[in-house]
Amino acid sequence: MRSIETLLTGNGQADIAGLREVDADELARYVVDRGHPWWHRRACAVALAGRVPQRWVAELLARVEDTGDVAGVRTALLDLLADRAELLPWLWHEDRRRDRSFGMPEAILKARGRLGDLTATEELATLAASPWPRWREVGEAGLDALTARYGAAVVMAGLGDARPEDRVFRVRMRHRAGEDVTDALADPDRAVAHLAQSLLTDADRLRGHLGGAPTTEAKLWAAYALHRLTGDAAETRAVHESLGRPRVEVAGLDDELRRAIVHEYGHGCERQSDPRWRIEALCTEPPVRLGPDGQDERLRRATAALTAAGLAPEPPVPAGRHSHQGKGTYHVIDCADGELFISTLGRFATGDGDDCTARRALESAGFRWIDEATGSIRVTGLFVYYFGRREPLTVETLLFHWQD
Repeated sequence: MRSIETLLTGNGQADIAGLREVDADELARYVVDRGHPWWHRRACAVALAGRVPQRWVAELLARVEDTGDVAGVRTALLDLLADRAELLPWLWHEDRRRDRSFGMPEAILKARGRLGDLTATEELATLAASPWPRWREVGEAGLDALTARYGAAVVMAGLGDARPEDRVFRVRMRHRAGEDVTDALADPDRAVAHLAQSLLTDADRLRGHLGGAPTTEAKLWAAYALHRLTGDAAETRAVHESLGRPRVEVAGLDDELRRAIVHEYGHGCERQSDPRWRIEALCTEPPVRLGPDGQDERLRRATAALTAAGLAPEPPVPAGRHSHQGKGTYHVIDCADGELFISTLGRFATGDGDDCTARRALESAGFRWIDEATGSIRVTGLFVYYFGRREPLTVETLLFHWQD
């Protein structure tokens, strides 16, 4: 049998399948010893699933309750020991409300759900509606445990339907029970409507719903779900035409900017986005996007124009390399006028200050300078992820977008 150490590596990886073959007493002894790296201990806790030795339960519980231990180990142990009823007094204690260690509030809620604590239902529903998949899965696991114990009707009765997150749970439970959730396409909260459309699988029912849907948004969600099922762009465009081609009007956003933005972000926008952006992305022609050779030629043209203007440009650098991580939709050129940004989404360029030699040089080479007034236009209704937030962004941020 291989030893624990041979199944762990220095970069945080672990052979979990191999660890599951290690003696459970050895794993438990390793987990409770804080002298070992925490990520090794966490892996061993995961590998103990379903075979916790009774003689180690007290010490493992002590590690859960030790606020001085690493949260990564404590959350793994909470998952491991969530069937231990003796945990409930600790989980209910008011001090748990003050434990802000990463992942602990969520793990505590999930454990309360698994132990049948109905008073955790509302907070679990909030967690299950999170835009973060990691926390959403934790919340859903806690709610699923309560549902398995008490039945969906009891849990739903405890929530009601006033909050959007309560309705998210209700839609999920109705769908699981085999009910039709097409009516939820008209929910006033777009996250609820987005969930509903993602669950629908009957194309004919969606076609039938298009005629009687109570709102334009509900019709758009139905069209979006139908396109997801069929991929029929002609049918989607026909629905769009029948509705008068509705779109989100944004003052100052001309067609060139709009096409670049909607076809970069409309297809994968966040669930709170106005469905008109999603349908516009499906029904309009995208701008011509240059391949690697075309992008290189565009950058050569920019560099040549800046060189001719006497600005001594440095070679263009992709946004991710310039920031030492991540990726973006632009290249950076350092020159005598400061840092310049050349978008990959079109002929867009910008930099510090609108009255500069670089602007004149790039405009003469066919680039479009995004000045402060244009760059500050906020594209309403289009929610895009940006450094932990999901919200409408400005034209400048969307054209020159970087994410680590």
